[in-house]
Amino acid sequence: MSNFNSSSSSFAGRMTRAALVLGAFAIAVSLFWQAPAYSEKPAAVAVVPAPKFDETAPAESGSETAVFAGGCFWGVQGVYQRVKGVSRAISGYAGGSASTAYYELVGSGRTGHAEAVEISYDPKQVSYGQLLQIYFSVVADPTQKDRQGPDRGTQYRSAIFPKNDLQRRIAESYIAQLTEAGSFAQPIVTTTETLPGFFPAEAYHQDFLVHNPTQAYIAINDIPKVEALKRIFPDRYRDQPVLTSVAVLAR
Repeated sequence: MSNFNSSSSSFAGRMTRAALVLGAFAIAVSLFWQAPAYSEKPAAVAVVPAPKFDETAPAESGSETAVFAGGCFWGVQGVYQRVKGVSRAISGYAGGSASTAYYELVGSGRTGHAEAVEISYDPKQVSYGQLLQIYFSVVADPTQKDRQGPDRGTQYRSAIFPKNDLQRRIAESYIAQLTEAGSFAQPIVTTTETLPGFFPAEAYHQDFLVHNPTQAYIAINDIPKVEALKRIFPDRYRDQPVLTSVAVLAR
């Protein structure tokens, strides 16, 4: 009997260990399929013409703001931080309320927010239309609905949030221009939306591309966008990015 019990105990132990191994394997497989597809092809680069309708450059330097959403804000911020005439680019949330402007909530896709970037720029150096040309050329694929590259959900939608009527008219005119010209093989689904407010993202999201250029997601999906900016718009590119001041993140 003692031998039988010993054998039974040994067998039960092996079965328990096997179950644990299989369970761990199942969890690993599940996490693999749910993880971002870092190797998926990033948003396509499409060189598009400049807008026919744009704001007029002022006589003196000043500051205006623009808000764009085009997938994960790490890459959007990383591109505009290297555009001449941009004095600040902040990752944040746009499209929803202040009470839900937090990464964990926005990630649910049910807050109305999109990951977005607020850009402060000097219209004497770079116009709103030129910022849009960069957006449609290297920042986002405007034919992907509620997604960009490996990221899926309404929080990753391609959207423009005009700050005033002139910006709205420029954006809508430009989308119509690109559509008429057949600049993209598929229909443009980029939306122009009302901006209830812009809410800066958590500090650890700011300047993420600058601080993590070799991180897998950044290297595959976002560094190519910065390289495309330098290649396609050499006159608008600068080597030193403008970094986000922590002081502007308080809310």
